[in-house]
Amino acid sequence: MTDTLAPPPVATSPGADRLARLMARGAAFLGSKVAILGGAMSWVSERHLVAAISDAGGFGVIACGAMTTALLDREIAETRARTDRPFGVNLITMHPDLLALIEVCGRHRVGHVVLAGGLPPKGSLDAIKATGAKVICFAPALALARKLIRSGVDALVIEGMEAGGHIGPVSTGVLAQEMLPEIAEQVPVFVAGGIGRGEAIAGYLEMGAAGVQLGTRFVCASESIAHANFKRAFIRASARDAVASVQLDPRLPVIPVRALRNAGNERFTAKQREVAGRLDEAGVALAEAQLEIEHYWAGALRRAVIDGDVEHGSVMAGQSVGMVRQEEPAAAIVAELVTQAAAALGRRGGAAA
Repeated sequence: MTDTLAPPPVATSPGADRLARLMARGAAFLGSKVAILGGAMSWVSERHLVAAISDAGGFGVIACGAMTTALLDREIAETRARTDRPFGVNLITMHPDLLALIEVCGRHRVGHVVLAGGLPPKGSLDAIKATGAKVICFAPALALARKLIRSGVDALVIEGMEAGGHIGPVSTGVLAQEMLPEIAEQVPVFVAGGIGRGEAIAGYLEMGAAGVQLGTRFVCASESIAHANFKRAFIRASARDAVASVQLDPRLPVIPVRALRNAGNERFTAKQREVAGRLDEAGVALAEAQLEIEHYWAGALRRAVIDGDVEHGSVMAGQSVGMVRQEEPAAAIVAELVTQAAAALGRRGGAAA
């Protein structure tokens, strides 16, 4: 996928003009019309939704998750068959076949690879850059962001605890205030976590962000393959229904996950007790324990997204879920966000960016 500069959205007002200017850097980096990344959500961010987001002017991202190389190869090919617009691939750093997955991306000439789940393993950044792709990494802290920039990453995502799925301990607003003034001039920075309306997008752009990333808002897109039960759970939920999991044992390296409150949360607590017990007996190493937890979440998420078991599966959702009110096309979601952002900037006077 080439990384060409797409034409900016048609500007019809001072607010739209300013939005186009503020998004220009991020859109140029992505090759999209607007600097809106689709958050990579396992089982949800697949060929249909990814292509729809890219066709709508945003930038869709395939969630590789625990896919094998063969599955990722097919997913990229099927996505490209559905859109001629740029899209990316999200890879998990702890995947045992990470380098082989990078090779798959390279064979398909994927233009952007997003690495999630911690510091990139040795050799992974060079392997991605050797394919000609741009590297985007997550940075939940300023020190890590600086280290990643020194390592040669091309862009960063700073994601706050309001997001769905795996989360850090700091809110989006605090991360943006702390990090954007320090790093936004060095690389494009995309802000994520709890973003549900264009007014918030406008605010982060004014603070120096090159763009934003949204996941929760796209779950109920018409093109999303998420089960009807999963979508209904989103539409009915409020922000306070999206709660973070609790780590029971400090020895167990469990990254908190934000999901809608249900019986599945209790199952996860029981799973932690089980794994902690085996740690007590030296029956499992810490790294193996974390991988086992990751496999648990992947299975629980599939039960909810694909099978529709929203009571016992994991209904991962960000706190912006309260702003998801209906099922609608991805194009309508992107258009609404852009309209809201432009209107907000217009109300602020449309001053030069």
